[in-house]
Amino acid sequence: MLEVIRKLRRYASGSPSRDDPSLLVESCRSLLTERGESNSRALAASTIERYGELLPEGRFAFFRILADAFGPDPEEVVRCAQRYADDRSAENLIRLSQAAEPPRQELLRRLNRVPGGTATIVRMRELLLQCLRQDPALVAVDADFQHLLSSWFNPGFLRLEQVDWNSPAVLLEQIIQHEAVHEIDGWADLRRRLEPDRRCFAFFHPALPGEPLIFVEVALLDRMPDAIGPLLDRAVASVADPSGSKVAAFYSISNCQPGLRGINLGNFLIKQVAEHLQREFPRLRTFCTLSPVPGFAAWLARQPSIEAPGLRKPRQAALQQALQGLRDRHGATLAGLASVASVGGLGGSMAATDETDRSALQALCAHYLVQVSASDSPAADPVARFHLNNGARLQRINSGADLSRKGLRQSFGLMVNYQYDLDEIEANHERFMRGEVSASRAVLGLA
Repeated sequence: MLEVIRKLRRYASGSPSRDDPSLLVESCRSLLTERGESNSRALAASTIERYGELLPEGRFAFFRILADAFGPDPEEVVRCAQRYADDRSAENLIRLSQAAEPPRQELLRRLNRVPGGTATIVRMRELLLQCLRQDPALVAVDADFQHLLSSWFNPGFLRLEQVDWNSPAVLLEQIIQHEAVHEIDGWADLRRRLEPDRRCFAFFHPALPGEPLIFVEVALLDRMPDAIGPLLDRAVASVADPSGSKVAAFYSISNCQPGLRGINLGNFLIKQVAEHLQREFPRLRTFCTLSPVPGFAAWLARQPSIEAPGLRKPRQAALQQALQGLRDRHGATLAGLASVASVGGLGGSMAATDETDRSALQALCAHYLVQVSASDSPAADPVARFHLNNGARLQRINSGADLSRKGLRQSFGLMVNYQYDLDEIEANHERFMRGEVSASRAVLGLA
């Protein structure tokens, strides 16, 4: 703590302004050294107020100060590490742990003691993530935020609630605002997504009352869906009694709190919703998704050739031929491919050229999801990694499934069914951690 105080003296200012965090830094110093509980809460409240008064430039400067002046004392860490290396006693381990913990973690804990503290810290991290793009040195600060938020937003603290047409209007407005996969076009569109054969579930936290953290939309169906259009079409009549449904299809999952990015909430949400639906509808046998492949088109356009360690030569040659054929028909950048799909060439027409395109895209997409997305490559598809790591099986690749402008741009209209077998989730997750993708025979045969 003495090291922190010594560093903070550099940030004293005689004339603080809204882009100068010196008063906030002084408040943080007082908060860290205060021992009285009541005074500590008052200081935390005033510290949060001072943070709120700063302009974005001042907050950015404050994050830099957190990185520079609120880190652990390296000399003390080395001394404690040496003591523990010489004598691995519990006491030395505790001292080492205490020395290695950055004081900014304790600062955040103390800010979290007052009403509104948790919300402020979540908003702080939202801005911090933006600042991180400009200053990679803030990565250690972000790691501390993520460490604490992961603990505070542990699934054991979260509450699962169904959102329906009778939910408060302010909550329904947030669902419309935060839908990130398939835009909700006003109240009529939302109402169709909340009718009897549809479900919407969200996670809530006691410290953020009325604010959903993440929500998932579900369609109750007779069969696994192969296109998003019929699920979103308001003209398609709803089923008044969905009790006979055999399939629950998760077709959209959206985060509402950017400051919680990287906090694993979605996997717990899907599993809890699946268990809840199985209790409500005992005839449900299949839990699946209809998911986008947002990384596919960009990856495909960048590939000079198809190469993968362990890929058999006949399969590699077939995939290379498929890629070259697409380029011969649609140009080296594949820019013409989306326009073909947009007029239905990949969606319904069975002309020979279109069927060739469809088969080529499915094979290349299967390769992308099974081979590339199982790796730690930056090109890996984020949606695939989410569901595969969550224990799902890659079940089917659907051509012409999303003919929206976004769907054509991201994946030439392809969408994927990931299937959640509740008895196989853990085994599938373990396979994925070993670099293996659980997939149906049909998909593996393409990859």
